[in-house]
Amino acid sequence: MSAPLDIDQLHTFVAIVDTGSFTKAADRVFKTQSAVSMQMRRLEERVGKQLFTKDGRGNRLTAEGEKLLNYARRIIRLNNEAIAAFDDNRLEGTIRIGTPDDYADRYMPEIIGRFAKTHPNVELYIVCEPSVSLGEKMARGELDIALVTHNPRQRVSDVVRTEPLCWVASANYPLKDDAPVPLAVGRRDCPWRQLASSALDADGREYQVLFTSWSSTVIAAAVLAGMAVSVLPESALRPGMKVLSAADGFPPLPPVQIGLMKRPGLSTSLMTAITDHISACLDNISPAALPDDLDGDVKSFARGQRGRASHAVTGW
Repeated sequence: MSAPLDIDQLHTFVAIVDTGSFTKAADRVFKTQSAVSMQMRRLEERVGKQLFTKDGRGNRLTAEGEKLLNYARRIIRLNNEAIAAFDDNRLEGTIRIGTPDDYADRYMPEIIGRFAKTHPNVELYIVCEPSVSLGEKMARGELDIALVTHNPRQRVSDVVRTEPLCWVASANYPLKDDAPVPLAVGRRDCPWRQLASSALDADGREYQVLFTSWSSTVIAAAVLAGMAVSVLPESALRPGMKVLSAADGFPPLPPVQIGLMKRPGLSTSLMTAITDHISACLDNISPAALPDDLDGDVKSFARGQRGRASHAVTGW
């Protein structure tokens, strides 16, 4: 009878494929690089085929490696399901989560990925709406958890992340110095819009609102197309955007805080599991890299805002 495939070797094999290198895979599976290489040699001996081939300084899957990858993922998934089926402490049920679309785009992939792996029997029902709407849904008991822009004047939430709020424009389309600042912002009751308007008014700089939307995707598109300036949290910065500073005629803005709202009465075990995952994921997400062409004062300002938990402003 043929010896079965080693599940630990398959985990390492999949980690190499997912991370793109033996070195990164070693960190993921908590092994040394030499141990990872040894596991792959033994796996190749077991299947009798070469799984990787050299590609410059890296490695790529052979045709036989591609064939094994499909089986490896299925074996690992079935193994996890079998273990979960006999876990008397496994969590089950549904968690209704609300988040603005900009937070969903930046944070939810990590949160969902980690939570689904550790709690495969819990269904995540996710709603993307502005923080104001999410606060109202929480009050009506329509959501269990909401990741919102912290605003103690409107709703109660626990601060889980603080980061700079920045003026942004396209890095590829310079602004006209003699024209009013074209703005892409939220609707009239959006506090970030109100903050931007107030700051420009106080600075005596003319502006014109050209784009209004609750959608961060629409706002980002207007900015990247060189058609408008907006205000975004640092984690929402995208390649092709430029942070505007006092040197460009834009005053510094207070930092933004992200808060977590929780529905009273939610199962303690479910509440603890999801909130722990959210907090851990937000702690592990690195702030967006600031463009290299910014001067030192601007970078110092943005980095100096991180971790400050006072005078935050609310957004979408």
